[in-house]
Amino acid sequence: MSEDLQSLLNKINREGVEKAQAEAEKIVAKAKSDAAAIVQSAKEEAAAKMEEAAKAAEADAARAAATIGQAARDTVIKVRDAVTDMLSKLLAQNVDKALADEKTVSEIAAKVVTEFAASGDVEVSAAQKLAAALKASLASKGAFKVVIDETLGNGFCVKVDGGRVEHSFTGAVVAAELARRLRPDLAKLVKA
Repeated sequence: MSEDLQSLLNKINREGVEKAQAEAEKIVAKAKSDAAAIVQSAKEEAAAKMEEAAKAAEADAARAAATIGQAARDTVIKVRDAVTDMLSKLLAQNVDKALADEKTVSEIAAKVVTEFAASGDVEVSAAQKLAAALKASLASKGAFKVVIDETLGNGFCVKVDGGRVEHSFTGAVVAAELARRLRPDLAKLVKA
């Protein structure tokens, strides 16, 4: 009987071990399957994150390039404006200096008044310091009225047709006109 019992115990033991091994194999297979699914999911998530990061980097690079482009345009505009402003001021100083010279103003005024003499009545306005020189210069040109106008600064103003038409040859007006004509050329220089 002891042998039958022993054989029965061995059989139970063997069946239990086989059953446990089968259960273990199922658990291992399930664990491997779950692990493979987790790894696949992680790979897909990592690929999505990489794609998202690449798109974000590309967008950042595009924004950076646009910002740099805008900064370059702003710099060119600031430099152009600064150069234009500097040259306009220099031009205004030189024109104002030239129009402060009595001889220069007298020569210019004589030519201008001669051009307008056919229009009839011509009146020349100038600051006190230039009025005497203009009177002397224009005396030989005919009957022209020279009026003192201290608001003009350097230069002069010519009025014809009873004051209805006025031509100003002051430093500010001449410099502004020269600057307006020079701006396209200055813009070309700055862009080059």
